Amino acid sequence: MRILSPGHGEPRRPFGPRDPGDAWVVADSGQKYWGRFGAAGLLAVDPRRGVLLQHRVGWSHYGGTWGIPGGARHQGESAFAGALRESGEEAGVPRDAVRPRLMSVLDKQVWTYSTLVADVIEPFEPVISDRESLGLRWVPLDEVDGYELHPGFAGSWPRLRALLEVRPVLMVDVSSVTDKDLIEAVERAGVPAGELGLQEERWFPEIVRVADPQEALARGLVEAARNPYLTVVGDDEAAGAQLVEAGARVNPGEWFGSWL
Repeated sequence: MRILSPGHGEPRRPFGPRDPGDAWVVADSGQKYWGRFGAAGLLAVDPRRGVLLQHRVGWSHYGGTWGIPGGARHQGESAFAGALRESGEEAGVPRDAVRPRLMSVLDKQVWTYSTLVADVIEPFEPVISDRESLGLRWVPLDEVDGYELHPGFAGSWPRLRALLEVRPVLMVDVSSVTDKDLIEAVERAGVPAGELGLQEERWFPEIVRVADPQEALARGLVEAARNPYLTVVGDDEAAGAQLVEAGARVNPGEWFGSWL
């Protein structure tokens, strides 16, 4: 593996790299990946209009294809922050208009691409705001396969589309959590997928606060009947047993936030 920086005058960076991350990672096979520290992009999902796709400019990697707004991560930048920054720079996606749902990571050993899947909670119109886009378009889910897709996105799309049906809920009995600041911390940081019995890297479940074991049981039974992706946090063993029987995952209060 080696790092190849873009030179001055190259179409991709006509004035040279903007950040140390603006470089190619070249695998031993010769395959090139853009982003010294990996890359990240945003799959914005609008319940009415579909997903936001970007028509890539011709001089970009796999130019002329359609994919999601994204690009090289900056030095020291998280995948989460990189996906939001890139989508803002390339498509004008307002940070407050989307709510993260999950992070999926494609790991090539020498390089990673992280896809942040986020639900649109405030409708917006994308704007071409840099030189890397020929167009931006909301595409209904059933029509995505009809586009000439970037090979990386084409390979990930079937899995990502299936994951759009998954909406995990984390119901927290606040009487079992001693540090109430943990709830907001978990909302920001998300939950490792394995902790929820799910695939991919990290999820940002809807967090529902309940006051006590009785409310957790009553609301949990209703939610479990319609959602197979429910996790309940609470210390009442009798309530927990009923919730497990109903199909929910149940963890004690000490589990909540233990991954932070």
